[in-house]
Amino acid sequence: MEEGWDVSMINCSADGRSVYASISEDLSSKFRVDYLRGYVGFAETWAAKPLSRVLRVATDGSGSDVLYEEKYWIGHVNTSPTANEVLTFCHEGPWAKVDQRIWGLDTTTGRAWKIRAPQYWHADGERVGYHGRNPDGTQFLGHCHYDDTDHVENSFPGQTGHIHSNGPELIVGDGGKQVRLWKWTGEVYDGPKLLCRHDSSMKIQQLHVHPRFNADGCHVVFTSDVSGYGNVYLAQVPDFDTLPNIDE
Repeated sequence: MEEGWDVSMINCSADGRSVYASISEDLSSKFRVDYLRGYVGFAETWAAKPLSRVLRVATDGSGSDVLYEEKYWIGHVNTSPTANEVLTFCHEGPWAKVDQRIWGLDTTTGRAWKIRAPQYWHADGERVGYHGRNPDGTQFLGHCHYDDTDHVENSFPGQTGHIHSNGPELIVGDGGKQVRLWKWTGEVYDGPKLLCRHDSSMKIQQLHVHPRFNADGCHVVFTSDVSGYGNVYLAQVPDFDTLPNIDE
């Protein structure tokens, strides 16, 4: 990067030929910025609408290019695990003020489009999962194709926190102080069931739990500072029906 820019998270394309990242104007000379510890400057950065870019860098060292840019704070570039030409990115800022949180991007054409509200890619690299809240306050878990079609949404009980799944069948979240699971019955999501307690303070960004399944879904990996320091933990996933219910 040139001077005067900040980089957000980076990701590899499915074929390993490219690295993608978002960068935005460094505004720390205008106001105090410390996003990782208390989101200091978070709202101010959003309001300033910094110039942001999505970059592609060839892993063979042959060069880089700008795929997309706009005057809005961009972050969270996530590449599809199977489709080389597709990624998602976020409009960053206070949730109640951001115009549209999640966007898709075609890396071959630079075309960007709005997506319902996804949080993560399913393992097939074709669908994205999300959760949300209806105007009446009821909650839903859902997933859709990355082009924002074929939405499947179902109501569910309990807090979600950050969620992840390899597909729609079994979902893990970190709501409250627990790592919790929901299972699709064919009609509704059963649960939440208690996998384990994480008891993380989540007081800084690096201590957010962010549970996720391994490739075969038999373990969940997550972060916690329950010992006083941030560590990475691995929990085995037993039969769903043997786990205790969580009463909200």
